[in-house]
Amino acid sequence: CSFSSHITTRRFATTADRAEPGTSRAATLLVAIPKQDDIELLSPDETQVLLTERATEKLRAISTSENDPSLRIAVESGGCHGYQYKMELTSQRAPDDYQFIHRTHRSASIVIDAVSVDLLKGSTVNYATELIGSSFRIIDNPQAKGSGCGSGVSREQSF
Repeated sequence: CSFSSHITTRRFATTADRAEPGTSRAATLLVAIPKQDDIELLSPDETQVLLTERATEKLRAISTSENDPSLRIAVESGGCHGYQYKMELTSQRAPDDYQFIHRTHRSASIVIDAVSVDLLKGSTVNYATELIGSSFRIIDNPQAKGSGCGSGVSREQSF
């Protein structure tokens, strides 16, 4: 069953995000790749996603209170200059999903569809707490070229 919790972020990372305590990064393990023949698969070396300590702890806390959900991350067209991230909790995996888990905390799981994984490779997932709320966020996305008009993330295609 899918969870109705939707966590969406439209903010591009700043230098301040990288300096916060609890944002040291840990690599994830790719544990599942798409099983469809019509999908061009990326190698495990190309699909690296990192988790901060805060994101790992929040995913662990959610997995103990819920039914072991994963954080689903998708990149969607949006904003005036590019893409936006959509995040939600889910306990289901689609045939075209890549699944990542934290190397030591197996309950911290991320699911990314085959199209979005190319736009997110090398990114870091963080969990930020602010006065107006808390949310998972993508920081330090090497595929992003800037923040466009402030409503999402632009990506420069290299051919």
